[in-house]
Amino acid sequence: MSDINTTPLVDVMLVLLIIFLIAVPVAIQTIQKLKIPVMVSQESKDKVENLLITVSTTDAAGRSAGDPGFEGAQRGGECRVYFNNVTPVDSTELFDKAFKRLDEIVKREGGAEALRENPDKVPQVHIRADVEAPWRCVAGAIFNVQRAGYPTVGFISTPVDPNG
Repeated sequence: MSDINTTPLVDVMLVLLIIFLIAVPVAIQTIQKLKIPVMVSQESKDKVENLLITVSTTDAAGRSAGDPGFEGAQRGGECRVYFNNVTPVDSTELFDKAFKRLDEIVKREGGAEALRENPDKVPQVHIRADVEAPWRCVAGAIFNVQRAGYPTVGFISTPVDPNG
């Protein structure tokens, strides 16, 4: 027979398909249905060490942003903060996790003196907050991450299209 045996190729492709079907939803898991403010913004140089925080509130029925049936943040809702855009935390947990994360980065880079010599290696905090999230929720998140030691806090917004 002069034909190529394609059975092993098909087997490998099916296994890869199954792996990607399972892995992709986990890899892109984040809080959805946020109304991010639209404003002029500058692109930042994103580092892996940057801490991403999402701030939202519960909807009218008391559901959080990660819950099924979430209808959008409400001004009078309870604050919801998500560490690295996925893990829900309260203010104490936010401080503890942020502090531990920054401490690990400082130790890995060789201490605070090494980071002072190279400030580009100091991680930043990027906050993604819903338009309807009250300022008290956002300010609480800022307070806790700055108390944990992060010197720079920025906001993620949807950029304005300069052409339209």
